Amino acid sequence: MEMQIVDCGTGAPIVMIPGIQGRWEYMRPAIDALSESFRVITFPLCGERGSRRHLDPRRGLDDFVDQIDAVLDDRHLAQATICGVSFGGLIALRFAARRPERTSALVLVSAPGPSFRLRRRHRIYVRLPRILGPVFLAEVPRRVRAEIALAIPDRPGRLQFTWRQIATFARAPFSLSRMAARARLIGIHDQTADCARIVAPTLVMTGEPSLDHVVSAEGTSEYLQLIRHACAVRLEQTGHLGYITRPREFAATVREFLASHSAGEGGRSTGASRVLSSDRRLSASKNDAA
Repeated sequence: MEMQIVDCGTGAPIVMIPGIQGRWEYMRPAIDALSESFRVITFPLCGERGSRRHLDPRRGLDDFVDQIDAVLDDRHLAQATICGVSFGGLIALRFAARRPERTSALVLVSAPGPSFRLRRRHRIYVRLPRILGPVFLAEVPRRVRAEIALAIPDRPGRLQFTWRQIATFARAPFSLSRMAARARLIGIHDQTADCARIVAPTLVMTGEPSLDHVVSAEGTSEYLQLIRHACAVRLEQTGHLGYITRPREFAATVREFLASHSAGEGGRSTGASRVLSSDRRLSASKNDAA
């Protein structure tokens, strides 16, 4: 059977790569918001039943690189913007380094930084995911509670958000064993070397450092020193989950970034200092290091 590929909206193509749970369904608010301006293409990661592809841990992230190639080929696309969320950001980075000719732009959303390593207890979890996975899941509400409360201040809105997440889990349950297999791939490649090979315009997006208790926003910002002329944007009033807690602001940020790298700039960053619109409560900086 063929791989499940979700293809919605019209316009310039954006490939959305899921996080460590491997399911595109958890990005649905971001996909819906982006599809108002772009053609959004996404899929379940290798190892998930809908992917129809196996994950070989010996290849690191390169199974995912091949998977994105297959998706682009299936949609008859020579290239696209590659957007990776959290763990998906590591895949996006690897793809952009290995396939520069197919990457028109790169967007890294709360991606683990080059120095990111699993905490000791998480290394234990991934060794015994079926036994200790529930302990990991029990940590999640505590880690995101403050972020959700600030991003969605009204109680009815928070309840609606929570129920939507529960409904998503019911429709697209994730596997703790497959999540653990992906977690063991973090840090397996030389990300510094990969960053040096990036030639596409790059947006590094984080939430507020005090609200991201999943991935260090400061760690994600390390990419600014490693990817030539990468642009940084902080999405305010959120942490790790801004792409689903504030999807319209997320989509507007991506749209403005891509507009700034239209054909008039030849698809490459000029290195000029730039600040994105402040009326969406966004802050931005530009790294111009050679």
